[in-house]
Amino acid sequence: MKKFRRSFSFVVGLLVVVGLFGCSQETPMEKAKAAAASGNAVTQAAGQAAVDAIKTPMDKARQTESILEKSAEDTAAKIKESTP
Repeated sequence: MKKFRRSFSFVVGLLVVVGLFGCSQETPMEKAKAAAASGNAVTQAAGQAAVDAIKTPMDKARQTESILEKSAEDTAAKIKESTP
C-alpha cells in the first residue's frame, strides 16, 4: 500500500511539473517582446547605476564646498573685525 502511495504521489507530482512547464511556454512573438523589455530594463539599470556612481561623490563635494565657503566667510568676517 505504501509503495502504491509513493508511486501515485510521484506520478501526480510529475504531471504537475509537466503541466506547469507546458503552461509557461511562450510564443516567439512574446519571447521577442520579453527579450526587448529585459534588455531595455538592463540598459536603464546600468545607466542609473552610472548616474548614481557620479551623483553621490558630486553631492558630497558640493556639501564640502559649501562648508569651505562658510568657513572662508567666517574667517573673512573675523579678519574685518580685528582690523582697526
